Amino acid sequence: MRKTIDNIMEIIIFVCGMLSVVFVVLIFAFLFKESFTFLKDFGIVRFIIGHFWYPTSEPPSFGIFSLIMGSVLVTTGACLIAVPIGVMTALFISEIAPKGVKDVLKSLVELMAAIPSVVIGFVGMVTIVPIVKNIFNLPTGLTAFSGAMMLAFMAIPTIVTISEDAISSVPWQYKEGALALGATKWQTIRRIVLKAAMPGIIAAIMLGIGRVIGETMAVMMITGNAAHIPHSIFEPVRTMTATIAAEMGETVREGMHYKSLFAIGFVLFVITFMVNFLADLFLGKNKNL
Repeated sequence: MRKTIDNIMEIIIFVCGMLSVVFVVLIFAFLFKESFTFLKDFGIVRFIIGHFWYPTSEPPSFGIFSLIMGSVLVTTGACLIAVPIGVMTALFISEIAPKGVKDVLKSLVELMAAIPSVVIGFVGMVTIVPIVKNIFNLPTGLTAFSGAMMLAFMAIPTIVTISEDAISSVPWQYKEGALALGATKWQTIRRIVLKAAMPGIIAAIMLGIGRVIGETMAVMMITGNAAHIPHSIFEPVRTMTATIAAEMGETVREGMHYKSLFAIGFVLFVITFMVNFLADLFLGKNKNL
């Protein structure tokens, strides 16, 4: 009876794993099918490197380079804020904090991940946007910098959780050996623990990037939605995800504009897939540590 139950559970787990793969392949195939005609007629190179996104003008322009630059600028800014804070928080939780403090901090970090993005966007509109406008003396606080700050807040839980797991999985013999040789606790953390956990930390960073690059509501609410190539992080921008969310309800089904939004989704899917694939490679390397 026990063997039969084990076999049934193995089959169920295998089927669930295969279904996940099938769903990803179906999403990829659907996006490719919906965008293929547009990319074939308009041209994929022209679509990606075009500087102007004016889908309702005459003639229409479907260049997404400005949208890509907006996404990259906001994501880069978010990473510059979230990575040092996230990694240092993970180090503190794993190596320095007392057990009681550690449990409280881990719970708070996990609660941060549960906050809906629309709530984060609303909080950013009423707090971060006016502060950025006043401090930097800008015409508007709806800028890439405001979006980067809020996306960093959303990426920190992912970075902290995975980095803390990677740091905690470093064998205690490494730390014990370093301390036995006369290294201080900080030297052990910096030269032994961080280096040993680096593949997992890099994977956490890349998964954090994948989290923020696909975010929609927060960036749509606080980045200004200006489809132009930004020259500064203190300018309004528009991201690929915000463009899809803002314009999908206004398009004519099966029209060029409609197909172009699916093409944006296809490009975004490819970028996110590449980021997560690289993160998977680093996680695999970390498991072989």
